Amino acid sequence: MPLVTTKEMLQKARREGYAVGAFNANNLESVKAVLETCDKLEAPVILQVSQGAIQYAGLHYAAALVKAGAEAVKVPVALHLDHGTSFEQNVQCLAAGFTSLMFDGSKLPFDENAATTALITRVAHSAGIPVEAELGIIPKIEDNLTQEKIRDLMTKPEDAKEFFKRTQCDSLAVAIGAVHGMKERGSQLDLKLLQKLMDAVDIPFVLHGASGIPFDSVRKACAMGVCKVNVATRISMALLEGTAERLAAKPGEKDFRKVFDLGMERIAAAIKEYVDLFGSAGKAYTAGWAVGPKGPEVTEESPE
Repeated sequence: MPLVTTKEMLQKARREGYAVGAFNANNLESVKAVLETCDKLEAPVILQVSQGAIQYAGLHYAAALVKAGAEAVKVPVALHLDHGTSFEQNVQCLAAGFTSLMFDGSKLPFDENAATTALITRVAHSAGIPVEAELGIIPKIEDNLTQEKIRDLMTKPEDAKEFFKRTQCDSLAVAIGAVHGMKERGSQLDLKLLQKLMDAVDIPFVLHGASGIPFDSVRKACAMGVCKVNVATRISMALLEGTAERLAAKPGEKDFRKVFDLGMERIAAAIKEYVDLFGSAGKAYTAGWAVGPKGPEVTEESPE
């Protein structure tokens, strides 16, 4: 089906108590495995283009992969910019047909983050496209921070309230203990802080860095109302591990197309695990969706 925006997708998830998986679109194999698995599970899905994907594949190719894949499946698919770096990049993605944007100004001074987010939100909303923002700093594993330092970077409820008032963003990624790029599930979420943030701001919340979060903590966060969960490292590792195993079994293979099958199977298994964890299986066809930039509002009970 045509690409949809994340606005209704996340609002519906919030109302019904589940989360939508947001998985990175890095190459054909990962996009195909994610979409085909979500299609089988009848789960709405967000495919996001990260800064790494833009550097690796280019914005045009990464976006085109998601658009082509979305047309081949029946479930709602949103094309999202992950950790957008600037006003200009968000406008470029809006022009390229993205149906969800993000500005990550978390490392900027509060006023500058809020002002740029507000400007992007104003422009995006004029085209019917929602915006995710980030407040508090979600570190990378390479930063080698202590748990005390991670806590110092967490989002403050009073800041979140003022930030939303100024920006009117559609969803908010908050720092509550997750770390980007973790191979093991060792992050310690502060769920009490999450509840305080939710009490302060009536908005869909986003959990980044889920590859490194214990499943039980993810499940609790989703039950509390988190409705978008980002998973990247686990999907990348699944492809790498499966491909390495296939190459070891076929060391003389000369056709690279014949060594990705096991990696794609591993991605599919990981996606199923996360979709089950988020509770989003079977949620694809129970409401209408807003379609694309300035797209028509679809209000029928079923899009089919």
